[in-house]
Amino acid sequence: MSQTSAVPAVQRSDTEQLYAILVDGRRAGLTAYRDRGEQRVFFHTEIDDDFAGQGLAGQLVRSALADVRASGKRIVPVCPYVASYLKRHDGFADITDPVTPDVLGWLKEQLS
Repeated sequence: MSQTSAVPAVQRSDTEQLYAILVDGRRAGLTAYRDRGEQRVFFHTEIDDDFAGQGLAGQLVRSALADVRASGKRIVPVCPYVASYLKRHDGFADITDPVTPDVLGWLKEQLS
Protein backbone atom coordinates (compact mmCIF):
# COMPACT_ATOMS: atom_id res chain seq x y z
CA MET A 1 0.00 0.00 0.00
CA SER A 2 1.44 3.34 -1.00
CA GLN A 3 0.98 6.33 1.28
CA THR A 4 0.97 9.74 -0.31
CA SER A 5 0.61 13.32 0.84
CA ALA A 6 -1.04 14.44 -2.40
CA VAL A 7 -4.56 15.85 -2.11
CA PRO A 8 -6.97 13.56 -3.97
CA ALA A 9 -9.10 15.13 -6.70
CA VAL A 10 -12.45 13.82 -7.91
CA GLN A 11 -13.42 14.32 -11.55
CA ARG A 12 -16.61 13.39 -13.40
CA SER A 13 -16.28 11.88 -16.86
CA ASP A 14 -19.60 11.99 -18.68
CA THR A 15 -18.20 10.05 -21.64
CA GLU A 16 -17.09 7.18 -19.38
CA GLN A 17 -20.10 7.66 -17.07
CA LEU A 18 -18.03 7.63 -13.91
CA TYR A 19 -16.41 9.71 -11.24
CA ALA A 20 -12.70 9.07 -10.76
CA ILE A 21 -10.54 9.90 -7.77
CA LEU A 22 -7.02 10.89 -8.76
CA VAL A 23 -3.92 10.87 -6.57
CA ASP A 24 -0.82 12.46 -8.10
CA GLY A 25 -2.62 12.35 -11.44
CA ARG A 26 -3.16 8.59 -11.22
CA ARG A 27 -6.66 7.11 -11.13
CA ALA A 28 -6.92 5.53 -7.69
CA GLY A 29 -10.56 4.50 -7.96
CA LEU A 30 -13.93 5.13 -9.52
CA THR A 31 -17.66 5.01 -9.02
CA ALA A 32 -19.64 4.20 -12.15
CA TYR A 33 -23.15 5.35 -13.00
CA ARG A 34 -25.81 5.49 -15.67
CA ASP A 35 -28.31 8.33 -15.97
CA ARG A 36 -31.98 7.40 -16.11
CA GLY A 37 -33.88 10.62 -16.66
CA GLU A 38 -33.43 12.69 -13.51
CA GLN A 39 -31.84 9.77 -11.67
CA ARG A 40 -28.13 8.96 -11.49
CA VAL A 41 -27.94 5.21 -10.86
CA PHE A 42 -24.66 4.22 -9.16
CA PHE A 43 -23.82 0.56 -9.73
CA HIS A 44 -20.11 0.01 -9.00
CA THR A 45 -17.37 1.55 -6.85
CA GLU A 46 -13.77 0.38 -6.61
CA ILE A 47 -10.45 1.57 -5.22
CA ASP A 48 -7.16 0.24 -6.59
CA ASP A 49 -5.37 -2.05 -4.13
CA ASP A 50 -2.37 0.31 -4.08
CA PHE A 51 -4.62 2.98 -2.52
CA ALA A 52 -6.70 0.82 -0.16
CA GLY A 53 -7.19 1.88 3.44
CA GLN A 54 -6.75 5.62 2.84
CA GLY A 55 -10.42 6.63 2.97
CA LEU A 56 -10.51 7.38 -0.74
CA ALA A 57 -13.79 5.54 -1.41
CA GLY A 58 -15.60 7.77 1.07
CA GLN A 59 -14.08 10.92 -0.40
CA LEU A 60 -14.96 9.76 -3.90
CA VAL A 61 -18.58 8.94 -3.11
CA ARG A 62 -19.10 12.10 -1.03
CA SER A 63 -17.87 14.25 -3.93
CA ALA A 64 -19.92 12.32 -6.47
CA LEU A 65 -23.11 12.66 -4.42
CA ALA A 66 -22.49 16.37 -3.89
CA ASP A 67 -22.15 16.72 -7.67
CA VAL A 68 -25.44 14.88 -8.17
CA ARG A 69 -27.13 17.33 -5.78
CA ALA A 70 -25.59 20.32 -7.60
CA SER A 71 -26.80 18.98 -10.95
CA GLY A 72 -30.40 18.65 -9.71
CA LYS A 73 -30.48 14.88 -10.19
CA ARG A 74 -31.49 12.16 -7.76
CA ILE A 75 -29.42 9.23 -6.44
CA VAL A 76 -30.25 5.55 -6.88
CA PRO A 77 -27.74 3.46 -4.88
CA VAL A 78 -27.53 0.06 -6.60
CA CYS A 79 -23.83 -0.11 -5.66
CA PRO A 80 -23.48 -1.66 -2.18
CA TYR A 81 -20.77 0.83 -1.19
CA VAL A 82 -22.87 3.85 -2.19
CA ALA A 83 -25.89 2.36 -0.37
CA SER A 84 -23.77 1.81 2.75
CA TYR A 85 -22.37 5.35 2.56
CA LEU A 86 -25.91 6.77 2.36
CA LYS A 87 -26.98 4.78 5.45
CA ARG A 88 -24.08 6.30 7.41
CA HIS A 89 -24.54 9.84 6.03
CA ASP A 90 -28.17 10.95 5.89
CA GLY A 91 -27.41 14.32 4.28
CA PHE A 92 -28.51 12.98 0.90
CA ALA A 93 -31.75 11.27 1.98
CA ASP A 94 -33.85 14.01 0.38
CA ILE A 95 -32.46 13.21 -3.09
CA THR A 96 -32.19 9.41 -2.79
CA ASP A 97 -34.65 7.11 -4.57
CA PRO A 98 -35.12 3.43 -3.73
CA VAL A 99 -33.66 0.64 -5.80
CA THR A 100 -36.65 -1.02 -7.47
CA PRO A 101 -37.02 -4.04 -9.78
CA ASP A 102 -37.78 -1.55 -12.58
CA VAL A 103 -34.47 0.24 -12.02
CA LEU A 104 -32.57 -3.05 -11.81
CA GLY A 105 -34.12 -4.30 -15.06
CA TRP A 106 -33.31 -1.01 -16.78
CA LEU A 107 -29.70 -1.12 -15.50
CA LYS A 108 -29.25 -4.71 -16.69
CA GLU A 109 -30.30 -3.61 -20.20
CA GLN A 110 -27.91 -0.64 -20.07
CA LEU A 111 -24.95 -2.78 -19.07
CA SER A 112 -25.54 -5.62 -21.55
